[in-house]
Order: sequence, then structure tokens, then C-alpha cells
Amino acid sequence: MGQNISITKPLINSIDELFGFIDMNENKNLSFHHHLRNGDGVINYVLQHYITKGITGLNLYPSSIFPAYTSILTLLKNQQINNITTNYCNGSVATYISENGLPGTFTMQTHGGRARSIQEGLSKIDIAFIAAPYVNIYGDAIGYDGKNCFGSMGYAVVDSEYAKITVLVTDTIVDEPISNPEILGKNVDYILKVDSIGDNSGIVSGTTEITKNPIGVKIAKNTSRLLHELGLIKNGFSFQSGAGGVSLRVTKDVKEIMKEQHIKASFFSGGITKYHVDMLEEGLVDELFDVQCFDLEAAHSLKRNKNHHAISASTYANPTNPAQVIKDLDVVILGATEIDLNFNVNVTTDSHQTIIGGSGGHSDTASEAKVSVIVSPLIKGRLCVIKERVTTITTLGKNVDCLVTERGIAINPLRQDLIEKLKDSKLKICTIEELLEKAYHYTNKPKNMIKREQIIGEIEDRTHDIIDYLYQK
Repeated sequence: MGQNISITKPLINSIDELFGFIDMNENKNLSFHHHLRNGDGVINYVLQHYITKGITGLNLYPSSIFPAYTSILTLLKNQQINNITTNYCNGSVATYISENGLPGTFTMQTHGGRARSIQEGLSKIDIAFIAAPYVNIYGDAIGYDGKNCFGSMGYAVVDSEYAKITVLVTDTIVDEPISNPEILGKNVDYILKVDSIGDNSGIVSGTTEITKNPIGVKIAKNTSRLLHELGLIKNGFSFQSGAGGVSLRVTKDVKEIMKEQHIKASFFSGGITKYHVDMLEEGLVDELFDVQCFDLEAAHSLKRNKNHHAISASTYANPTNPAQVIKDLDVVILGATEIDLNFNVNVTTDSHQTIIGGSGGHSDTASEAKVSVIVSPLIKGRLCVIKERVTTITTLGKNVDCLVTERGIAINPLRQDLIEKLKDSKLKICTIEELLEKAYHYTNKPKNMIKREQIIGEIEDRTHDIIDYLYQK
């Protein structure tokens, strides 16, 4: 009988040495992951070499782009990039693309759609550069140990499996075996040792505290009451909420209902925070399925809690994966930059067409959850969140079920079952058109300033369908 023999991987001590083994001009499709978010040091370190060498015709596949990724902006200005495919884009790179576009195509995918695209060979990655905080000499890696641990490595797993060349970039290498590695050594070609992969405090890039704003508190209270009246908070239910202040407040309010009525959830999924970990450790939920950690408390939990599972983006949300976690999701709480009368949601651009974000798992979870709930103030910065037509469709209205604001709740007419359950509710249930009229009482009807002339990008759903386009600002 054969044996599984671990083989040590080539250990590289500099980027120059690495490219002594890899032809930069033959391998121009590059991927990176974003688990360190604004604390990431790997993407700039690697791409600086492409800037210095003047390599052109690059195609980038970062899972997301954050403001700290300044090397991408330099490459864009130097006209060294042809195409970019990503799930989220914010900061100077987003502004540049909004104003200038690319020589090739700018494609925005979902988290599940990205995993699917790579697995099906539609996104062909030559080199996957994977920031890994804890690696052994055999190329096994986890994200929840080491001096710069950041938690789950969910978005990097599919890259490691399907890239032509996989390079782990790490600041911590050990000799001993790693139990249950997220990245398997058999998929790794090189280990690049660096002084630091970044600053893991940068994973907290956004609001990760429960809102105390009175409007946000009211929205959260309306949402938890809505879920309760719909009978969704019950033993064995599953739930996902983001790291925004209102979403976390909903989580807190749901927690109180669960404690009062002795309810235990089956699982929480998605991006995990300390608040979700607290509920696991208090025995309020059986399992956490974690594709990314939004704070260091969640990252450390992966090491100590056996029912806190790091999962890949494919396991999380790839619609062709039979083990897809979110297909069993009962409720998801999501945000919106805009929502229109057909319940289409925009979290990709602002109302002036500047790119400010992207789907991430927004469209994935809305597509699969039994009930998807958008939470938002009705008026933001003197503008109504409801539009006759959103500037950019991120998530199709057919997959959005409820809009909860501080001034009322609108249910998608496609969900007559939910409307029927709420017919005797004391909540302010109204149509989305009525909510829009309430907003116009305060904001007046805005002029249409949108130009839809020069296409600079496309919005790709998890089905690979193009559901909208991005236009030059």
C-alpha cells in the first residue's frame, strides 16, 4: 500500500529570487485575496515588482480591492493592466476606474460567482499570490494562527486549487504538521518568506460596533419584530448578518428574543464577528460557518472553538457546489446604497456612478436565503434610498424580499406569502411606492443626473449572466 508523504516546498527569500523560477512575461493572470483588507501588505509588495520591471498586459483577479492597494492605481496609471475581475472595489482604484475605465474589461462578480468562475475555467489564474499568516515547510497553511493571523482563508482556497502556480507569502514558517489546513501543501508550488504580510488590525475596516444611532436602533427593532412575526426566529433557524452597525444591532435584538424564548439556532454564516462568537460560546447557536473574519476576536475563536468552521468561498456560496452552505439559510440581513421600485438593490456605486463597493456575498445570499431583508434609513444625506431605478443593479429584485426602514416596511409583491402573514401586524407595512412618497415629502423628487453612455464595466451575477453595466462617471 502507498503512503502519503509530505514534501517540503521550495523556500524563497525574495521576490527577485521567486521570479528566477517564474517567467513574469508568460504568467500575467494574477490573483490575490483580501482577508487582511486594509492591512494587507502582500499585494503592494508583489505588484511593486511588476511596476519596477514595467510588465504590461496584466490581468488581475483580486477577490476585493481596498484603499490600501495603491500599487494597482500605479499600474493603472502606467497602463500596465488590461483587465480586472473582482468582487468589491473601494478607494482610489475605484475612483480611477469610474473616471477612466480600463483598456480591457472591469468585471464585478459575487463571492460565490468568483469561486464558480475559477473552478469552471472561465477565470484562468496563472499565479495565485496568497498571504498566509501560518505556514509549514510542506506548504500547508491556516489563517487563524501566527503573528498576523486574520481568521478564515476562505477566498484564497479556490485560487490555490486552480491556479497554474500557487505562491504562499508568509511571515511565519514552522516545521510541525498543521491539522486541518485550509490551504493544502499539495496545491502549493513555492513559499515566499517576508518580514511581514501586513497589519492584521486592518481587517477591522468599517463599522463593526453595534449602532447606537436612534434611527439605526429603530430599524433594527423593526427588523427583529418583523422576523419574529414571520415566525422565522425558531429552534434550528439559520441566520446571516454583516458587520455594519445596524446589522449587528439586528443580531443583538434577535439574540434577546432567542434568550427570552429559549431558542437555539442551527448556524450563522458569512463574515463572522465577536458578536456571533459570543452567541456560539453562550450556546445560542450550534455552528459558525466562516468565510472571513471581521475582527480579531473572531479570528482567535477559530483556533479555540471546534464548532467555528473556516470554509472556502465555494463551500460558502458557489451555486454549483452541492455542499453550498447558504442554500440552507433562513434569513439574511443586508444593506443598500439604493433600492428601486422593483426591489433591485445597489451596493456597487453611489448615485453619481462612482464605484464604492460591490456585491461580495450580497447577491449570493439574497438568491439563496428563504427571506432576504434589506435594512436602511429611508433618507441618507438628504437623498432617498429608494429610486425609480437604481444607478447600478448589484442584486436583482426578484431575490429581495423585504425593505425595513425607520418609517415603514415594504414587502416585495412577489412574496404574497409574507404579506399574508403580516396582514394583522401592528408594524407599519406599506408598499415601496408609499415609502418613496413619504421620502419625497422631505427630499423632493430628484433630477435624473445619470449618464449612461460610455460602458466601463459589467456586473456579473453568480449565474455568469451580466445583469447590469458600469458607466463612466
